[in-house]
Amino acid sequence: MHKRKLGNRGPEVSALGLGCMGMSFGYGPAVDKRDGIALIRSAVARGVTFFDTAEVYGPFSNEALVGEALAPMRDQVVIATKFGFDIDPKDGSQRGLDSRPEHIKRVADASLKRLKTGVIDLFYQHRVDPNVPIEDVAGAVKDLIREGKVRHFGLSEPGVQTIRRAHAVQPVTAVQSEYSMWWREPEQELLPTLEELGIGFVPFSPLGRGFLTGAIDESTTFDSTDLRNVVPRFTPEARKANHALVDLLVAIAARKSVTPAQIALAWLLAQKAWIVPIPGTTKLHRLEENIGAAAIGLTPEELREIDGALAKIAVQGARYPEHLLRQVGR
Repeated sequence: MHKRKLGNRGPEVSALGLGCMGMSFGYGPAVDKRDGIALIRSAVARGVTFFDTAEVYGPFSNEALVGEALAPMRDQVVIATKFGFDIDPKDGSQRGLDSRPEHIKRVADASLKRLKTGVIDLFYQHRVDPNVPIEDVAGAVKDLIREGKVRHFGLSEPGVQTIRRAHAVQPVTAVQSEYSMWWREPEQELLPTLEELGIGFVPFSPLGRGFLTGAIDESTTFDSTDLRNVVPRFTPEARKANHALVDLLVAIAARKSVTPAQIALAWLLAQKAWIVPIPGTTKLHRLEENIGAAAIGLTPEELREIDGALAKIAVQGARYPEHLLRQVGR
């Protein structure tokens, strides 16, 4: 797979990374550990060099899975993880946000152990903490970089003013936020700001939490532990209304003899040369399908056609329930 550079300062990584959250958390029961390790190593064998995890996924178990899977090829890959939640060590419950500098440093040490590594390649603040100035957060990560425990600083779901303030203290290498054909808000302020500052962009949920694959319709049921049960965009009514987007993808994919998911990922890759999507999966055939998207080129005419069609589709439903929407874009 061809490589991309994460912004002006970042590492060179595969054009598509692997979001590992769903192997442990969020979309139903965790996968068997051996299966998760096998899938991650299969991704490396197929050219993926960028892997995304976080302490809160599980919690803690996803970092341990990623660390064990990648230990034999640690020097070949870039690992991103995240801090910023207050997690009860007894039961793993989230008690809110915590980006105090002393907490960040404790999380870094714990993550290093779980990841079986001496350095975290990319350390994101998972959500902006309104109780801690972002300058203090950036300063704490700057200290960790000086100590050799972290290579690069990232932010997840920040607002543009937060990015600018953080960047002035410690250059931000990458920003991670949701971006896909059905969530294009980053195009308004975020992407121009990142381009100006030379920061890479890592879209999560690039396949709309699975919806853009075409495998989900209004009759699909989810496991009781699946976060999509509480996402307004995944009510049966919203799924039915939003199927117009899938119909568009199916039509374009048929013309090019590829899959809807591959068109959705190829469209993202075509937006900017410094965008590196991180689709997640627990299945080898989906991993191979996603990787195949990196080889698909969309012509300027095809991109204009897609944008024109997308402009006529009004996507229904919020991307998060209300309590989670309050934590993004700060």
